Amino acid sequence: MLLPRIIKRYATPATASALALGLSSPLLYTASNQIATRIVGAAPLRSFQTTTPWYLHPSKPASMGSDASKVTGNFPKGKSESEWRAQLSPEQFRILREKGTEPGFSSELDSHYPKEGVYSCAGCHTPLYKASHKFKSGCGWPAFFDAIPGTIDRHVDRSWGMKRVEITCKACGGHLGHVFEGEGFNNPTDERHCVNGVSIRFDENAEQKL
Repeated sequence: MLLPRIIKRYATPATASALALGLSSPLLYTASNQIATRIVGAAPLRSFQTTTPWYLHPSKPASMGSDASKVTGNFPKGKSESEWRAQLSPEQFRILREKGTEPGFSSELDSHYPKEGVYSCAGCHTPLYKASHKFKSGCGWPAFFDAIPGTIDRHVDRSWGMKRVEITCKACGGHLGHVFEGEGFNNPTDERHCVNGVSIRFDENAEQKL
């Protein structure tokens, strides 16, 4: 079979073990779809998930978040770097302003599924997601299938040899995470907004104000 040969030649021992354990699963976790693309010369296999799981990279450095190391540009709720450092915790600053990534399964918001409420940007408090947008993905980070209209920007991110789509807060430019499409989740958009829990905060009463 082609897949075992791909694993043997291109995967690291840790990745190969993870793939072997997941062969019977609907979704196989790999570092990226680039392995399949290079070998078969076609589009990535839809059964391969593009998110690196927590057991392969339990703690990513800040540079794993995006190809840009810092947020730049002018935003409606923008602040100077010194102002952001004074306001945010070191971890919030690393992720929101330096485009870092928190370890998978480290956020309490990953397993948080309220019936009502709003998840807002932890930096500028702009409402981003409704509680009804959240779903269980099993990826280790809070997952949403949609956002409140006009609150999020998307940017092509080519870091780490992959082409991904970064999502940021439109009001302050804060790094939220990445959005993935076509993974087969049963939701209205077939999208997964993979968001760092550190980048957002929850307000159970905010939805009434929208």
